Amino acid sequence: MRLYFAAVLLAFTVLDCSASESATGSFTASKSCEAFSSFAKRTNPGEVKLAAGTAYTVREINKTDYDWVRVEVPGAQPSLRWVQRDCGTPALDDKQAGRPDEGVSGAVCSAPNQQDSYVLAITWQPGFCEHAKYNGKKPECDAMNSGTLEAKNLSLHGLWPNKKECGTQYGSCSGKPFALSKETIDKVAPWMPNFFFERTFGAYEWNKHGKCQALPPDEYFIKAVSAVKVVNDSEVGKLVLGNAGKSFKVNDFFERVAARHGEKAANAITLVCIQRKYLQEIRVSLALDFSTERDLPQMVTGARPAGTRAIGCADEVYVEAAGKD
Repeated sequence: MRLYFAAVLLAFTVLDCSASESATGSFTASKSCEAFSSFAKRTNPGEVKLAAGTAYTVREINKTDYDWVRVEVPGAQPSLRWVQRDCGTPALDDKQAGRPDEGVSGAVCSAPNQQDSYVLAITWQPGFCEHAKYNGKKPECDAMNSGTLEAKNLSLHGLWPNKKECGTQYGSCSGKPFALSKETIDKVAPWMPNFFFERTFGAYEWNKHGKCQALPPDEYFIKAVSAVKVVNDSEVGKLVLGNAGKSFKVNDFFERVAARHGEKAANAITLVCIQRKYLQEIRVSLALDFSTERDLPQMVTGARPAGTRAIGCADEVYVEAAGKD
C-alpha cells in the first residue's frame, strides 16, 4: 500500500512540475480563489487566495492547453502559486504562453533587427530600492536609502525591442559590444542612476535587449533616456513625483492620464507593483518607429495597447519616497 501511495505521489509531482512550461504575461483574478504551492496535492501554505480584480505576473502554465497557471503572489511564502485558469483572465505573451510559436526556433528569437515594437520600462527607483532584494549589489540603492542620492525623476530600466512570435523571449542577439562615450554616460546617469557608480546594469540591458536593434549603444541609450523624459514630463511623471510618500488609486491614475493625454496614451501604460502595494515600474508600449520629439500622445502613436493596466498592484498604490524614513 505504501508503495502504491508513493507511486501516486510521484505521478502527481510529475504532473505538477516537470510537465509545466515557462510563460510570461499577466493573470487578472475575476474572483477570490485558492493559490496552491502544488495543485496536484492541493497544498496552500498560509491559506493564500488571489484578490478579485488584481493582476498577477505569470511564470508558468501546466501544459500547452493549460488549465493551471503559476503566478507570483507578492508576500506569499512561497510566492509562486498555482491557480485554476477559470479563476480569472490570462493575458499571456504570444498565443499561448509567452513563448515562441510552434516551430519558431531560439535562433529566430535572437536574430537582430527583427523587432516589431518596443516596451519602455521605467523604474520608480525608491520603490525598487526599498522593497526589492538587491542584496547590496546596487550602489545607487545604497546611496538612495542613505539619502545621499535623490529621486528627482523617473529612471530608465530599459528599452526592450519586442517580436510578436517570440513574446518577451526576443533578446540576447549578437551585435556591437557595449561601449559608451563619456558624454553619453554624463547624459544617461541622471536618468539611470546605476551609471553614477558602475556600468554593470547598462551592459546587461545592452547585451540582453540593445543588441537586438540597429542603433549603436550611444544612440540607443540617448533615445531610451529621451523617451523616459517624455514620460517624466507628462501627467504620468507628475502623478508619481507628486505623490512621493503618498498613495493613489489605480483607477484615478488612469483617469487623469486619459483626461490629459487621451485614452490611447492611457491604454499604452502598465503599472508594476511589488508586494501588491508599492510602485516599482511603469511600462509603456511603443510602436516600432516611435518618436521622442514631442509629447506622450505623439510618442505612443501606433502602439499596441498594453495587455493589462496593472501587474501585482492592488486598487491603491503607494509611491515610496527616497531616503530614510
